[in-house]
Amino acid sequence: MRLKDKVVIITGATSGIGKSLAVQVVAEGGKVLVHGIEKSDGEQVVSTLGKSASLCIADLNDQAAPNKIVAAAIAAFGKIDAVVNNAAIFERHKLPELTPESFARTITINLQSSLFLIKAALPHLLQTQGCVLNIGSINAYSGEPSLLAYSISKAGMQTMTRNLANTYGVDKVRFNLINPGWILTDREYADQIKRGLPQGWPETLGKINIPSGVMSTPEQLATACIYWLGDESRPFTGSIVDLEQFSIIGRNPEK
Repeated sequence: MRLKDKVVIITGATSGIGKSLAVQVVAEGGKVLVHGIEKSDGEQVVSTLGKSASLCIADLNDQAAPNKIVAAAIAAFGKIDAVVNNAAIFERHKLPELTPESFARTITINLQSSLFLIKAALPHLLQTQGCVLNIGSINAYSGEPSLLAYSISKAGMQTMTRNLANTYGVDKVRFNLINPGWILTDREYADQIKRGLPQGWPETLGKINIPSGVMSTPEQLATACIYWLGDESRPFTGSIVDLEQFSIIGRNPEK
């Protein structure tokens, strides 16, 4: 087992990528603090995972959330080996429609809460010589026109990851980031329906967007994350890893 007895905090773990990662962490022998905002969804995830999982409901828009999440992990498992900053919101606005309130909400939840969760967990990560895995996005390099605030938040996460990696490498606490491409989560499916695509739209995509012909799944992404949470990825830190079905730099067609 690649994560035997490791305790991992995962934000946004009641659905999508976070949920899939929580399942794989437990399958690899770890324990997981499942964070989310939907209590019923979280209870279902924890019930499935059993004693190796504990639930923390906290709104990342609340400045008290990071300390609450860390306290919940320590109360449940007594230590922290890894933090996965996965939770994020994306509100589609081009610049003319973007409001200060929407921008602040996106930056707070996607970036600020991640930074202060790391800060709250850092004393425990120093004790365990643990790691942080940030879940970014290929939109960090430029992004879709309607994902302006989201793209800015993910670009900031990349700089945060590199800065902290360089700061804490001497303490053997590692910071890495994965930039997922287009992943078929339930939220993504619903978002594209809302934007006007038909039911079953993933089956109609052309090879320019999905070269393999099949969209990547949360489970596939979660499998890739396990390496970065385990000791087998030591001593590597400060890595930005793009995971998509094509090269990212210079190529990001509108979806």
